[in-house]
Amino acid sequence: MTEQDLQRNLVTRVNVGDMLTRTAWRRPDHEAVVDGPRRLSYREFNAAVNRLANALLRNGYRRGEVLALVSGNSTEFLLTYYACAKTGVVCVPVNLAWGPRETAYVLDHSRSRGVVVESQLAGLVSAALDQLDDSVVTDVVVAHGTGAAWEASCSASWREFDDFVGAEGDAEPECFVEDRDPISYLYTSGTTSAPKGVVSSHLAVYLESLNAPLVLGIGERERAGVMMPLFHTAQLNGFTTGLFYMGGTAVLLRAFDPAELLATIESERLTEIFALPMMYRAMLDHDDIDKRDLSTLRLAIYAMAPMPDTDLRRAMKAFGCEFALGFGQTEMNPITTVFPPEYQLSHAGSVGLPVPNVQVGIMDDGGNLLSQGETGEIVYRGPHAMEGYLRNPEATAEAFAHGWFHSGDVGRFDADGLLWFADRKKDVIKTGGENVASIEVEKVLYEAEPRIQEVVAVGLPHERWSEAITVVVTRKPGSDLSEEDVLAAARGRLPGFKVPKAVVFVDEMPRTATGKIQKNVLRYQYRDHFRND
Repeated sequence: MTEQDLQRNLVTRVNVGDMLTRTAWRRPDHEAVVDGPRRLSYREFNAAVNRLANALLRNGYRRGEVLALVSGNSTEFLLTYYACAKTGVVCVPVNLAWGPRETAYVLDHSRSRGVVVESQLAGLVSAALDQLDDSVVTDVVVAHGTGAAWEASCSASWREFDDFVGAEGDAEPECFVEDRDPISYLYTSGTTSAPKGVVSSHLAVYLESLNAPLVLGIGERERAGVMMPLFHTAQLNGFTTGLFYMGGTAVLLRAFDPAELLATIESERLTEIFALPMMYRAMLDHDDIDKRDLSTLRLAIYAMAPMPDTDLRRAMKAFGCEFALGFGQTEMNPITTVFPPEYQLSHAGSVGLPVPNVQVGIMDDGGNLLSQGETGEIVYRGPHAMEGYLRNPEATAEAFAHGWFHSGDVGRFDADGLLWFADRKKDVIKTGGENVASIEVEKVLYEAEPRIQEVVAVGLPHERWSEAITVVVTRKPGSDLSEEDVLAAARGRLPGFKVPKAVVFVDEMPRTATGKIQKNVLRYQYRDHFRND
């Protein structure tokens, strides 16, 4: 590479780090990040990113090398992500729900040279490294985090974050980075197999970051609550990178607590929040909902699943703002459709309209595109798509069969052009020769029985039915909901073959770190439920 190549690259490239650089030039004094008592302007935020980036370069990190990131929602998470982007280093955010075994797998599989870890998570990294050869990870940098003493269980060669950065200057690092170079390896949850590393390019994330501002009207005056895990693409690339691109303010929260989020909306004058349907339900049921001034809210975004119509109407009234759903997946970085405010009540249950740059189709098992109204696998084309699965050519080839990315989701388009998600292919219940969408059963029960807190429908092995529809239910506090109550609600709204064969009551659901219920775990836990029938 010549000096001329570098200079041209710096002018014309598509780099996620440059998005922050340009916003800092345009809005230097505007508040960028609120992290508890810490408040950084764009000038300060970008300067801190540059110091870390220059420290990485001083320590020999180069384009294509890999740095893992084990952190909650914090300033250091954001600094590390953007410093990697500016230097061409690949960032690997680690799912905080994983234990040492999964973490060790990701560090090894990604060939991470180093790890940035918050102090309260140092024990997890130490336990993971104990399972690996010393040559796999050679650098560990510990950020302050929420933990105090981390040194006891860790190697003496580990360094404090501030010591690693040292006295580095804040000049913009000038590094050659191609548009399709990877910005991150985002590992899927690995609930049914070893996690797969999704290779996301700068170009994909850059273009994705334009979508939320464009489709949802996110602008420079936005003050957004960043509560969902940043290690997950929905919060990181779906909304946060776009927020920084526009020059808005990210107010970081480490976890969901209904009282804390309601208080933060009021105290920080938030204009936008992003949460799961069950989180909105928890806030609606909280005593603080009527005590807080929520008038600054402009938009409430939800994901993972449509909101039951009853909950949606309650939420619209209580929060007094517009609601929208974002739909997609990690491999698409992630948003593929948005269900906008104007359709929320007229087309309740849809996942919306395709976003710009994403072509959405419905395909049968033979690779044929289906017509409007026909149900099949949801497939995508567009520059947002992943580059592939890291070191897994077989899975990559399968995902891109027939010249489309295969989502593993089942759905259809209606006459108005809106997409309707039926189920994950693996979650469709095959019972008595019929296919039943688990989500259909869940939706009906949410609407028919208000004493249900959460409900999940799964297919369990059954000698007669092949898979027997079974619903796992948590009751609302103080409720006397019985199995017969649930079954009666189902019989009143579902044809006989879709009515559950049994109800299992639990105190809580198994979840991923992003709050998504793990149906595969429930299927495994209750696999013998009908054995003696």
